Amino acid sequence: MKKSVLVVVTTCLLLTTNAIARDDRVKFEFEQLLQSEKAKQALLDIPVFFAGQNHPAPLKTWGEVSTSRKTNAFGKSDQEACEWVLLSALKVLQERARKEGMNAVINIKSNYKHQEFVSSTEFECGAGTLMAGVALTGDIVKLPE
Repeated sequence: MKKSVLVVVTTCLLLTTNAIARDDRVKFEFEQLLQSEKAKQALLDIPVFFAGQNHPAPLKTWGEVSTSRKTNAFGKSDQEACEWVLLSALKVLQERARKEGMNAVINIKSNYKHQEFVSSTEFECGAGTLMAGVALTGDIVKLPE
């Protein structure tokens, strides 16, 4: 009797865990975030331009780089978690540009789970119950100063 109760309880717990797990693809606008105090504190002084945004013609191109970042989403709204992980991913791209002697990141695209999403106003994020993730690709370049 005890074994059958244990099996039933364990099965219910496993089914419940799968039911609450999620991995939604959500999109948020980034312009207001990039102008926020939070972004000014988190990001470097290296400009970032999403695909389709105007920027000066590069003097030199180093090449394309990518990053995939995750953050804890527990107890946060999808937007809050996704904005935080976007800033983290952008900072990784900026750090790479600085390391390679470049001064900007252009043509940034979302690439969550290797599915490209291109927008000059939005980014794509994977939002789950416990984690949120952003993957980006971008070209690191030297722009005129």
